[in-house]
Amino acid sequence: MAKQDFYELLGVERGASQDELKKAYRKLAMKYHPDRNPGDKEAEQKFKDINQAYDVLKDDQKRAAYDRFGHAAFEAGGPGGFGGGPGAGAGDFDFTSGFADIFEEMFGDFMGGGARRGASQTSARGNDLRYNLEISLEDAFGGKQTQIKVPTFVGCEGCSGSGAESGARPASCPTCQGRGRVRAQQGFFTIERTCPNCHGAGQIISNPCKSCSGQGRVRKEKVLSVAIPAGVDDGTRIRLAGEGEAGLRGAPAGDLYLFVSIRPHRFFHRDGANIHCRVPIPMTTAALGGNIEVPTVEGNRARMSVPAGAQTGDQFRLRGKGMSVLRAKSRGDMYVEIAVETPVNLSKQQKELLREFDKSGGKNTSPESEGFFSKVKELWDDLKE
Repeated sequence: MAKQDFYELLGVERGASQDELKKAYRKLAMKYHPDRNPGDKEAEQKFKDINQAYDVLKDDQKRAAYDRFGHAAFEAGGPGGFGGGPGAGAGDFDFTSGFADIFEEMFGDFMGGGARRGASQTSARGNDLRYNLEISLEDAFGGKQTQIKVPTFVGCEGCSGSGAESGARPASCPTCQGRGRVRAQQGFFTIERTCPNCHGAGQIISNPCKSCSGQGRVRKEKVLSVAIPAGVDDGTRIRLAGEGEAGLRGAPAGDLYLFVSIRPHRFFHRDGANIHCRVPIPMTTAALGGNIEVPTVEGNRARMSVPAGAQTGDQFRLRGKGMSVLRAKSRGDMYVEIAVETPVNLSKQQKELLREFDKSGGKNTSPESEGFFSKVKELWDDLKE
C-alpha cells in the first residue's frame, strides 16, 4: 500500500517553516491522541503516522533526504542513508523525540516531561485573581493610594501552611512512592498522570490540621494597600505578584490582577493624554469677544480668551492642561469647544433692543446665514425659469 506524503499528512506546503510544521503537528496530535480516542485503532495508527512524519520533517537532514528521495530514503538500503537493517521500514525508525518535544508542552500534566521534574507542587500553585477597581478621572490624573478588600485563600496560621497538625509530618504517598505521578499503559504509549491520591505533592497527611482540613490555607478577606500611578488609563491591568490565592500546603501563591476602569466625568472627556471640554458662553461674549474661566482636571481654573465673532464648535487649545502621562513628567493638552448660547427668558426691554439691532441691519454681521440664504434664493430663481 502506497504511503501518504508526509507533507500531506501534516496538511502543510513543502516549503513550510519549522513553526508551521510544529503548529500543524500539535493540532493533529491533539486530535488523534489515544487518550481522546480510546479503543480507536484507526486514530492510533493516524497518531503514529503524524508522529513519524513530524520526526522526519523537523530534522533538516532527514527532511532534505525525504524531499529528494521520498519514503525510499528511509527504507533498507535506501539512497538517503537513513534506512534500518534488513526488513526495516519507515515505520521502524525512532520518532519519539518529536512526541516528547511537543507533548511535554501540551500534556505536561501526564507526559514524561513532567515526570523528569519529579514530584512538584507547581500544579498546586494558588489561582490568580481578578479585581475590578473603578476610580475617578481626577484619581487617574493625580494617582491614588487606596485600600481594597479581596476575598481569597491565605496560608493557615494553625499549621503554618503545611496542612498537618502541629508536630505531625507528611508521609510519602504509597500510591506513587513519593514521585507525585503514576504510570499507565495507554495503547502505544506509557502515560504518566498526576497522582490522584496526593494530587502531585508526593506526600500525604495522615493527621490533617483541623483549621484548614489539611489544605494549608483558609478562606479570608485580605486587605491590601494599592498605589494607582498617575496617568493610568481605562482598561489598564496592574499585576500584584503573590497576592492571589495561597497555594495548597505551602505551594506558591497566585497573582492578583487589578483591572482599572475610569468613571465618566460630568465635564471632561478623555482622549489618551488629552482632555476635551464643552463650555457654553453667552451670545454677547461670542459676538464681542472676552475672557472666560474654564475648569481643569486638577481642580483649578484656567483663563481663556475668546475672540470676537466666535461660533459654536470653535475649539481652543490649552497646552499642558490635559492628563498626566503614565511614567513621564509631562501632560497632554486640553481642548475647549465653545457653544454659543441663545438668550432665553428675555424682558420686554431686551426684546426691544434685539429688534432694534435686527432692524439696524448691516452686512456681514451673520455671514454664514446670509451666504446660505443667498444660495437658496439663487436655487429658487433657477427653478422658476
